[in-house]
Amino acid sequence: MKLTILSLVGATLLMADGGWQGANAQPKEEPKPEALPEYPLLNPKNKLVDLSPDKKLAGEVSGEGKNRRVVRIGIVTEVCLREGPLEVFLCKKGTKEHESPLRVDMDAQLIHQALIVAGGDAGKPTQFIDPKTEEAKYAPATGSKIKITLHYKLNGKLQTCPAQDWIWDIKKKAPIPHTWVFAGSMLVPNPNDPNAKPFYGANSGDIFSISNFPYAMLEFPVEITKDDAQLTYEAKTDKIPPLASKVWMILEVIPAKK
Repeated sequence: MKLTILSLVGATLLMADGGWQGANAQPKEEPKPEALPEYPLLNPKNKLVDLSPDKKLAGEVSGEGKNRRVVRIGIVTEVCLREGPLEVFLCKKGTKEHESPLRVDMDAQLIHQALIVAGGDAGKPTQFIDPKTEEAKYAPATGSKIKITLHYKLNGKLQTCPAQDWIWDIKKKAPIPHTWVFAGSMLVPNPNDPNAKPFYGANSGDIFSISNFPYAMLEFPVEITKDDAQLTYEAKTDKIPPLASKVWMILEVIPAKK
């Protein structure tokens, strides 16, 4: 009986001790978000011109007078996901943060217009129906090829890498190999008011997509269903800075081969 009582007392003390430690244990600190680094100009003579009132969209301008042109577009984005499967790469704030590593708080149509200024030609998003026969038929997205570079800080050190490095193909154990094209999304008329400004489809969330979405502005010109994306592509966590970190997303139109 004494052993039983002693055992009970000992167990009670251990539980109390554990509870005391648990109550006073310090919560694990989340890594602090990294601040936005200075934009990396291609040439120190180039200038960065604001293209939106909030200064989150900019154009890198080279040359003077008639030779003046926008060579790249810079977007201030924010990290919203570091782990898990990906279907989108850039979404609008408040939409698809659960499947996109980066988000932006602006009208996506401003980015579309900036790409036009930078020499991009908008094509068409992925087509799932043949418009002539109205039967199911896949047609890849079209448009100017767009190079996307990410410039940010990770553990306090500057990092610059292709956006594809953040999208890990878990089957091939390598970054996704495809290049985005400027599909251009689409304008959706207001069914209740034909005179109202049409809705720019990419604002629903699919600004730059990984899987095929009919409203995407930038897409990969290959067939990637939602299921394919969920099973194949995930965030490359060790490349991505802490949540809420600011990242420069830099877009450059790749000239078409003549």
